[in-house]
Amino acid sequence: MEKKAITKKPQIIEKRYLLPFILITSLFALWGFANDITNPMVAAFQTIMEISVAEAALVQFAFYGGYGTMAIPAALFIRKYNYKKGIILGLLLYAFGALLFLPAAQLELFSFFLISLYILTFGLAFLETTANPYILSMGNAETATRRLNLAQSFNPMGSLLGMFVASNYVLTSLKSEARDEAGNLIFNTLSIAEKAAIRTHDLAVIRNPYVILGVVVLVILIIIAFTQMPKTHLEDRHNDNARDSAKRLIRIPKYREGVVAQFFYVAAQIMCWTFIIQYAENIGIPKAVGQRYNILAMGVFLSSRFISTYLMKYFKSSLMLTVFAVGAMITTAGTIFIGGMFGLYCLIATSAFMSLMFPTIYGIALHGIGSDATLGAAGLVMAIVGGALMPPLQGKIIDLGKVAWLPAVNASFILPFICFVVIFWYGRRALKRNY
Repeated sequence: MEKKAITKKPQIIEKRYLLPFILITSLFALWGFANDITNPMVAAFQTIMEISVAEAALVQFAFYGGYGTMAIPAALFIRKYNYKKGIILGLLLYAFGALLFLPAAQLELFSFFLISLYILTFGLAFLETTANPYILSMGNAETATRRLNLAQSFNPMGSLLGMFVASNYVLTSLKSEARDEAGNLIFNTLSIAEKAAIRTHDLAVIRNPYVILGVVVLVILIIIAFTQMPKTHLEDRHNDNARDSAKRLIRIPKYREGVVAQFFYVAAQIMCWTFIIQYAENIGIPKAVGQRYNILAMGVFLSSRFISTYLMKYFKSSLMLTVFAVGAMITTAGTIFIGGMFGLYCLIATSAFMSLMFPTIYGIALHGIGSDATLGAAGLVMAIVGGALMPPLQGKIIDLGKVAWLPAVNASFILPFICFVVIFWYGRRALKRNY
């Protein structure tokens, strides 16, 4: 009797890639920390610098604007050299931007903090443009999206640490957040001299975690610099120029639509996590406590990321993206129209549905594009600029105080709702194309 050959399913991570996979995956946690220690700074700067929500949201404009500026130069650098050199340069820029918080706090200039964040994200643009396609290329193409989802699962671990530091060290240590028995900010009633002293103290509180982060990044840079990183098939020398690569990419519908979907996904994520504090404040919850709800949202996000990565073994990634987009639309609608604590819990639940979106859009968009993946990754990283452009717009809506019969902060979540509609559209299109 003839024995049937048993076909083994390809491994998510091959043994030869295990060490580089671990090192590159640590970078996902590293930029997760930067993302989510920065989100609560919008609310902190709003009080300390006595500015509007829209002006404070320029923190996100500077942070995510750095991605839009540096993604293409990062891709061109990586095409000329290799992934490892791209990572090293990214870590250098990351550390430099973080350490610039020292003079920014000394000068007490909001604009200097924005410049520091802008340069910091030059480094993050290099890291994301490098790490995502590198992870995709570490093994069989069939398991690439699952592999990226696994690596991206460590991103919220860094995010949780960033949120923890923000909640338990930064926000609770801000003297500008002290309130009287009626719950009103004492800071608003102080003299100019008293405010100046508190401002100096609070900006130092904000500065310290970024300076420590800069030192940690330099240590990781040294470790990676002295570790041998294997070349993958995507690091072969290119026989054509970047313009030819860009022309090919723009002709691929799932790629160019993926860039659009990624723009709206990042915008939705940043809005949901940045303004959860303002949403909580609107129902009488102080900033530091509101940040704990943000930590809860990230915990939900992290759990759902691992669960969805496992489910991808049985369901198409495009189907899961479509279903999760519908779930996010439902919970966001609850945030807008129901309000109160139930609306806040709906906002937290939205994180469960956002969990698989970034890496899945990324994986679908880059699947099967070969050596164009490096430049393709840059386009998807540039799409992160959605996180720069839409939060200030949401801030402007919140500053209105009221929109029709709704509190303005509730109404402002119509923007994330629209974003999830776009992601649903992309998921449906990808599903019809059998991705």
